[in-house]
Amino acid sequence: MLLAQISDLHLDGSERATRRAARTMEYLRALPRPVDALLVTGDIADHGTEAEYEEAARILSAPFPVLPCPGNHDARPAYRKALLGEAPAEGPVNRVHRIAGTAILMCDSTVPGRDEGRLDTETLGWIDATLTALPDGAPALIAFHQPPVELHHPLPDACRLEEPERLAALLAAHPRVAAVLTGHAHTAAASTFAGRPLIVGPAVTWTLRMPWEGDRPADRDQPPGLAFHVLGDDRRLTTHFRTVL
Repeated sequence: MLLAQISDLHLDGSERATRRAARTMEYLRALPRPVDALLVTGDIADHGTEAEYEEAARILSAPFPVLPCPGNHDARPAYRKALLGEAPAEGPVNRVHRIAGTAILMCDSTVPGRDEGRLDTETLGWIDATLTALPDGAPALIAFHQPPVELHHPLPDACRLEEPERLAALLAAHPRVAAVLTGHAHTAAASTFAGRPLIVGPAVTWTLRMPWEGDRPADRDQPPGLAFHVLGDDRRLTTHFRTVL
């Protein structure tokens, strides 16, 4: 199974944000071998307005499945109405998708009004029930916005996922989960969490410079980034990072 992942589009109606997101999607749509699905791991809109999600729906249109989850800049009612075509509501936006025999759980880790993330009791219960109901032998991936580990930069580390031990305990009961995928940090990163690979997808809008790269944290000149994930028959996840020129 071949997946692409993009994150942190921060569409705000500006020409710059639109151009970067549209160019990234043009690159993906032109691949000689189409991806099986595209994951969009949050902060799709910058201000959470319906107009921003209407633009996102146009830009993200593709001949392959596009699987989003919200980030801290997203607003659930407008996200549901203008991006998903559903009735607006305030509750967590959790969805499971079956792609090439794998269950992909796109989870809502947002806390309205805050940059920090949390998988609340409702969402953790949904993850547990969804994984339990899967057929024997079916692998799964879990995706959400805020990383559950330190990335060694004060900006993302100040607003990462809270209470990650609750998710770790849940994953201990579900060995079928092959990896955890997140966004939010604006830097491509690889780590581990609960004994699984943890991949942080790069951002479309701007790239985070780490402390050892200088005092300027936001590099707006770097091109948009994306990740390709290959999940093998042995449930090994291999990730390749790309920039879109």
